[in-house]
Amino acid sequence: MTPKLDLQEFFASCDPSRTLVFNNSQDWRYYIDFASVRGGKVIEQLQRTITRLSPNKPTCQLFTGHIGCGKSTELRRLEAELRWQDFHVVYFESTQDLDMADVDVTDIMLAITRQVSESLSEVGIELRPGYLGKLLNEIIDFLQTPIEVKEVEISLPLKIAKITAKTKDSPKLRSKLRQYLEPQTNNILQSINEEVLGRGNQELKQRFKKGLVVIVDNLDRVDPRAKTTERSQPEYLFVDRGEQLRKLNCHLVYTIPLVLMFSNEVEALKNRLGGGVAPKVLPMVPVQLRDGSEHQQGMAQLRQMVLARAFPTFDPGQRLNFITEVFDSTATLDRLCRISGGHVRNLLGLLYSCLQAQDPPISRECLENSIRDYRESLVTAITDDEWKLLREVTQRQRVTGEADYQTLLRSLFVFEYHDNQGRWFGINPVLAETREFQP
Repeated sequence: MTPKLDLQEFFASCDPSRTLVFNNSQDWRYYIDFASVRGGKVIEQLQRTITRLSPNKPTCQLFTGHIGCGKSTELRRLEAELRWQDFHVVYFESTQDLDMADVDVTDIMLAITRQVSESLSEVGIELRPGYLGKLLNEIIDFLQTPIEVKEVEISLPLKIAKITAKTKDSPKLRSKLRQYLEPQTNNILQSINEEVLGRGNQELKQRFKKGLVVIVDNLDRVDPRAKTTERSQPEYLFVDRGEQLRKLNCHLVYTIPLVLMFSNEVEALKNRLGGGVAPKVLPMVPVQLRDGSEHQQGMAQLRQMVLARAFPTFDPGQRLNFITEVFDSTATLDRLCRISGGHVRNLLGLLYSCLQAQDPPISRECLENSIRDYRESLVTAITDDEWKLLREVTQRQRVTGEADYQTLLRSLFVFEYHDNQGRWFGINPVLAETREFQP
């Protein structure tokens, strides 16, 4: 019996801006585990480090990859699996609290403090910090803002939320606050560790939780602009100040900008923030091998990702029987998977665009129109020198240095893949078909 496709549900599930959240049982049905084709079980390694290797001693782990390659979904899965193993997990998107164009270490510390204290409050653990509470009241007075609060009247997270809301939209106030806090950074760190994270961990263990884990997502979106005359903002935050970010007294998972993997500072990053361990990188899902032939397993899993969103209640084998309910042919589905280059958000974006144009089954012509629009949006940004660079990358399958990263990977002109030989790079398949790229 052929199932009926729920068009509105299918459309909603293909929204490229949507992150799967695994406390929602339906989202589990959409999830495809790409670990076997991505060249390493990255999330399993992050989880194993916390749950098996060091459950009682704080860890700090770094995670990176292309924006749109599926990091947030994988971190949400990590969150769910840690909770099943009785850890208290605080996951938050740093973009909610921070202005990514202008971030400092104390901003990140206060954001973590707010999110942790708020999460603990939700499970009945109320913190009454001494030094930190007093400092926040002093900040309110120092900023001379019209926030009317007294320590007895307002909770710690709400107090921080009011301060950060006031400073997030005002560079002048933010600068003023940092000048006030910077000399006190070590005292603030000590207070957060003792009065918030230490006390929180203690209370959680009395409730038979194994520990506290903080997952800070979206820090990879920190703007790469210059922080000082010699340092970019990512270098300043994650290298120069990395040791302070590492010292927070709980399990930490930070997302960091991929550009740092191409920086001369990558070893300093590994040692200062990573504690001697390199960041884990989430690459693309491979659609082809290094020699250009099809990566059959990668393609099979991308097909399943699409079909699972159309028919989430059916098992993988059954879904393959219903391809023509969604596309006019299997070849059209394969064209969608291949042209995406294994970039999950791009694939969903193309599919979403097709659904905006017509009801399923999606025709090959409709898909080609969406591909053409996407290609044209990329091509207009590429200079003659960049075309030359793209040809070199295709020949060498390597990207080296920050300049190449900024030009090629950040713009999604080139994608990163991993296999048993290590890292390699391939041109975005959409660009490989352009007239300008032909020899």
